[in-house]
Amino acid sequence: MGLLEVKGVDFVYSQLEEPALYDINLSIEAGEFVAVIGGNGSGKSTLAKLLNVLLLPTAGEIIVDGLNTRAEENRLKIRQRVGMVFQNPDNQLIATMVEDDIAFGPENLGIPAAEIRKRINNSLEMVGMSGYEKKAPHKLSGGQKQRIAIAGIIAMEPSCIVLDEPTAMLDPQGRKEVMDTITFLNKEKGITIIHITHFMEEAIKADRVVVMNQGSIFREGRPREIFKDIEGLKKINLDVPVVVELSHGLRTKGIKLPEVLSIDELVSNLCS
Repeated sequence: MGLLEVKGVDFVYSQLEEPALYDINLSIEAGEFVAVIGGNGSGKSTLAKLLNVLLLPTAGEIIVDGLNTRAEENRLKIRQRVGMVFQNPDNQLIATMVEDDIAFGPENLGIPAAEIRKRINNSLEMVGMSGYEKKAPHKLSGGQKQRIAIAGIIAMEPSCIVLDEPTAMLDPQGRKEVMDTITFLNKEKGITIIHITHFMEEAIKADRVVVMNQGSIFREGRPREIFKDIEGLKKINLDVPVVVELSHGLRTKGIKLPEVLSIDELVSNLCS
């Protein structure tokens, strides 16, 4: 059984007649990096909130590390295992100093002060923000704020982090900082990552991509499998990474190229 198991899940918001999610079945293994993509209203953010027990399924069940989200006594344990990072870091940063912000979660878990200090230092190092302990969060750049928000989650030592469009409000440099951090946490620290994004270039970095459309899973597979179906993705109003579209265009002009996902792959194949 995977770290997270989503079994036949529906979700209906009371004010809407149509389900926001319908018959979602998904298994995520420990240590996996899964990107979830889809258009507006496809159900991505609803799924994220269900995984962190901010919402409960209307039908079906979600099991996190053997714990059913429906059982009230499991909810705090699940939130300790599954950290959540939101789109706007300003909504997640509450203190006037970085170290106080990161300490907030562990303090609520009743962690001893000496251990909290160790966790602050470790989490800041992991997100590349050592030395910012005494800084005011509101004076940081967007990318730095989001990395501090991630550090606050890391300090609670979750086995999984769900990120709900964490780069949507950032400039390209901020997006790169956050994506570098996410990739490091997954590849070097073994933290399971569920990254919800509308930037197709970010989804390329994942082990697996889940494509959502109108509340259901449209398709899932490795990035290379998903993005080679350019027409299928465009039918549900999704773009493909620029490099993928460019290489497809070159192939239609008779240039022999394999499926590529990055600029480096494209350059290497063109030069050879």
